[in-house]
Amino acid sequence: MKNYALVTGASGGIGLELAKLLAKDKHDLVLVARSEDKLNEIKTSFEKDYNSNVSIIAIDLSVPDAPAKVFEQLKKDNISIDVLINNAGFGDYGAFAECDLQKQEQMINLNILALTKLTRLFLPTMIKSGHGRIMNVASTAAFQPGPLMSVYYATKAFVLSFTYAIANEIKGTGVTISALCPGPTDTGFVSAAALENSKLFKTFKPKHSNEVALFGYKRMMKGKLLSIPGCLNKLMVGSIRFTPRKLVTLVVRKVQEKEGN
Repeated sequence: MKNYALVTGASGGIGLELAKLLAKDKHDLVLVARSEDKLNEIKTSFEKDYNSNVSIIAIDLSVPDAPAKVFEQLKKDNISIDVLINNAGFGDYGAFAECDLQKQEQMINLNILALTKLTRLFLPTMIKSGHGRIMNVASTAAFQPGPLMSVYYATKAFVLSFTYAIANEIKGTGVTISALCPGPTDTGFVSAAALENSKLFKTFKPKHSNEVALFGYKRMMKGKLLSIPGCLNKLMVGSIRFTPRKLVTLVVRKVQEKEGN
């Protein structure tokens, strides 16, 4: 079987930048996202610029049976995955009692269920072969509760906890798993989550997705478990350990609020 790297949410932002880094390192790629048109554009560009073999799968991973469909398609195509980047995810802004429940369910399906299923589907083969890399894209949101984005923050806490647990289980197998925890980043996430006017993105200058991707990629390839890009983000995460949870939640609420509130 041919070994490929699989990237979800590969049509833009951090996912696209990670795919570029893999292509530059001569990895053949499986790119997964909802937009077939965007994926076809990227495929054409990558095959020309990097001489990579690129397979695309246009699918909505928030649909519960989508990960299994991806897995079966790759088995049919005789493609084995030795690098898995679980990047696909989205957030939503607003008070939980007023939120669109269907959207919250889709978020849980994508941010948690799809990531968990893909990891479970591809990990056994990696362990059997004695090598492999997995990156789960979490967030600095994983380290505290997030009023006004409660479900999103909770999904990222799951991703971080899950990654640490799996890292313990696979120690010594030759396979490594990493959690990339970026802070505010200049991607389509901001507009999708309606965060343009929140104090968080006005106060903290977002990092570019290419520098976040490069930082996480280098650490993943070194087998590092946790990657937090940026000194300010590291300082913030470190300070949370020594701050009462109620106070942390209050502070997060203040920075999440939109200007004028």
